[in-house]
Amino acid sequence: MRLLYGLIIGVFSFLAVGCGNNDLVVKKQAEMEARLEQLAQANVATNAHLTDLTNDIRTLQIQLSATSADVEALKPSYKEFKASIELIYQKLAPPPPAETAKIEVVNKEAAPSDNDSAPQDAYIKAFGLFSANNYSGAIEAFEAFVKSYPDSEYAGNAVYWVGECYYTQHNYSKALESFSKVVVDYPKGNKVPDAMLKIGYSLISMNEPLKARAELQSLVGKYPKSPAAAKARERLGRL
Repeated sequence: MRLLYGLIIGVFSFLAVGCGNNDLVVKKQAEMEARLEQLAQANVATNAHLTDLTNDIRTLQIQLSATSADVEALKPSYKEFKASIELIYQKLAPPPPAETAKIEVVNKEAAPSDNDSAPQDAYIKAFGLFSANNYSGAIEAFEAFVKSYPDSEYAGNAVYWVGECYYTQHNYSKALESFSKVVVDYPKGNKVPDAMLKIGYSLISMNEPLKARAELQSLVGKYPKSPAAAKARERLGRL
């Protein structure tokens, strides 16, 4: 009897220990599952953060591309502005010394009249508005210049600067229209390579990379030694 009683006690003790161990395993498993859930949530948050960072980088790249294009746009403006300042300086230069008045003027008709200087004055005025960042006024002045002096050697330049005004205002469709007009209507003008470059830039800003690439490649092919072609090659490398 005592032996049987001892066996029964032993069995219950074993079962009690087994249950205790099972509870410990369940507890450990629950802790492990909770930890795994935390890690999974952290991984989701990390992936979301990486996605946000990737989007921010893409946005910065687009902004940097647009800024680079704007900086390139300012370079020809500076050259033109410098030329205009020199022209104004020449017009405002003091008259020659009095002794030169003794020189006899052989051909008085060769002296330019006030009407001859009118186109030059109108162009300088329009470019002054552009240099002062008065783009609306500059567009109006350049367009009036082209209308009044369509045969002037500066007509193509005036149309080009209308495009620059629109480009600076981020009105890329109107800029594209003006730059294209330079290429089509003034094919022998000195602004054609720059206009083709800006057509490419405008198309890039309008999310037309294939058309932009074709235009820039055409520029490089037609005017390979021009400064505009060098800029086109650099931009093509980043398309």
